[in-house]
Amino acid sequence: MSMFAYLCVGPNDLPRSAKFYDAALGVLGYRRCDTSAESETSWNGWIGWGLYEKEGAVQDALWVCKPFDGMPASVGNGSMVALWAKSWRDVEDFHTAALAHGGSSEGKPGLRLLYNPDFYATYVRDPDGNKIAVVCRGFTTPQEH
Repeated sequence: MSMFAYLCVGPNDLPRSAKFYDAALGVLGYRRCDTSAESETSWNGWIGWGLYEKEGAVQDALWVCKPFDGMPASVGNGSMVALWAKSWRDVEDFHTAALAHGGSSEGKPGLRLLYNPDFYATYVRDPDGNKIAVVCRGFTTPQEH
């Protein structure tokens, strides 16, 4: 079981964020969560990627949603969402897709020996400045494709 039920980041432009996350998370194999069987009003302003089942009884998802208090979204200093990748290529493809869809680099794909000999990661900011890491573990050299 994952430690987290779900994570949320706030956008100031939901359609722009949707394009960014569709592209960047798509290369990792994540698709939008299907909430079509539920009340549309309960999901107004929310878009999620990952696992979402049985009306939220099972979640492992990243949601992008306007802040509940109605104020503009802001970046949390020291906050970061980290996602798993299956290969170094997925980490690299995520970085490329993120930059091509309005993100900015906070660290090119590479081994982070400071953390562990197999810690291959990249760091980006989404169009609103939320920090996203993508990490692959278990390899110390590139995998064959």
